[in-house]
Amino acid sequence: MGILNSMQLQLLGQIPTNAMKPNLNMFSSLTKTPTLIPNTSLFNYLIETLNFSITEAQSISNSTRFSNVKSLEKPHSVIHYFRSIGFSETDIRSSVRSKPRILLCNVDNILKPKMEFFQEMGLAGSDLGKFISKSSSVLTSNLEKTLIPSTQILRKILVNDKNNQDLIRLISRCSWLIASHPERILLINIAVLESCGIVGSQLSMLLKIRPRLFLQNESKLRELVSRVSDLGFSVNSRMFVHALSTVCGLSEETFERKLELFTGFGFTKHQIMEMFHKHPSMFRRSEEQLKLGIDFFLNKPELKKEALIRRPCCLNFSPANRLIPRYKVMQILKSKRLLKKEPSFVSVVTLSEEKFLEKYVAKFREDAEDLLAVYKGHSLDPSSSSAAADEESGDNYLKSTLQ
Repeated sequence: MGILNSMQLQLLGQIPTNAMKPNLNMFSSLTKTPTLIPNTSLFNYLIETLNFSITEAQSISNSTRFSNVKSLEKPHSVIHYFRSIGFSETDIRSSVRSKPRILLCNVDNILKPKMEFFQEMGLAGSDLGKFISKSSSVLTSNLEKTLIPSTQILRKILVNDKNNQDLIRLISRCSWLIASHPERILLINIAVLESCGIVGSQLSMLLKIRPRLFLQNESKLRELVSRVSDLGFSVNSRMFVHALSTVCGLSEETFERKLELFTGFGFTKHQIMEMFHKHPSMFRRSEEQLKLGIDFFLNKPELKKEALIRRPCCLNFSPANRLIPRYKVMQILKSKRLLKKEPSFVSVVTLSEEKFLEKYVAKFREDAEDLLAVYKGHSLDPSSSSAAADEESGDNYLKSTLQ
């Protein structure tokens, strides 16, 4: 029965050969990942309600996370809640763009307790909206197991933090400090730093100036501490944390290149390390910025290298926005013989903005407007908003002092 009879064989012989070959394309098409069908209602909602572009709305609504969402009740309640507590449309859009899954959060059980937690901290209204828009990962972190314990740890480290201002600044810069499980990273790194003698105000300072250091891999953190010690810093020195903060962002190759840059200007290795020990953060400047700064000091005011060795902090100032403008003003005062005693240029550049304007611009009433014009013309980029703000503050200060 299992053998073909003569009639069946004859019929098979009449079938074209290519017809007997399997259709591989048919099978391969069955194995392909099916094209995701966008959640049309959500797609339209994102465009019409939140003004998302078609591309952005498509990207979110195509996600498998939303494939089975039949109702817009949750997304609508989330958006309505954000608006009710003072979030701007831009902040809501940024939050959703960063973490689309928040559209599926339960407002009463998930979002409201977290928002109340941040409001009690001191973030509210538009400030809270801006924070969440840039740090939406906190909305997907567990309140009881992650956000609260992490925040309590940070509060213990921060010293004299009135009204949680330092805490708010800190988490705004690096929200992962409270969005990560504290026992996995934060507590381990704090223990490493304390075991090296970095405690109290030093630990607090390090947290403020380099928060991401507290999220480093433990072995990497130990390696960085070792590098700073090898550079001659004692853990008892208040500069140790500044050196650690600087080294954290520098590879050994980059550090060596910056040493070579100084030696190219005639500084000895001993002199460079003396400067680095006094002001480690000068090595955070780019090679180009350092080169411009050293070149300016050694050629324009014609300072001796010893002046920079004594006050290396001068190299942290921008040649375009501080050094050259103040140099121009001092040259005018000198040419008009308006100075009874010429100050050292180092003392001039280290003055605060307000003190400099008071002492070397507003004081000379007849020339104040011209001096300010020269100062602003060289120090400010009119295209930048910060420049415009500085220019306005300079004008306001001058007006107030001349009245």
